[in-house]
Amino acid sequence: MAFVINNTCVACGACEAQCPVGAISMGDGKFEIDPDKCIDCGSCAGQCPVGAISNE
Repeated sequence: MAFVINNTCVACGACEAQCPVGAISMGDGKFEIDPDKCIDCGSCAGQCPVGAISNE
């Protein structure tokens, strides 16, 4: 299952820079992960300063 970004995202962009496949982009007020591109590597989750990314 792809990683997801919840509503606690502060739109800092740290996760976008870490994604090796470019699956993260800015959405409506927060970043979003494209589940079709996500390879479940978890690089983004480790970079999120507010813990808004999980693999639920």
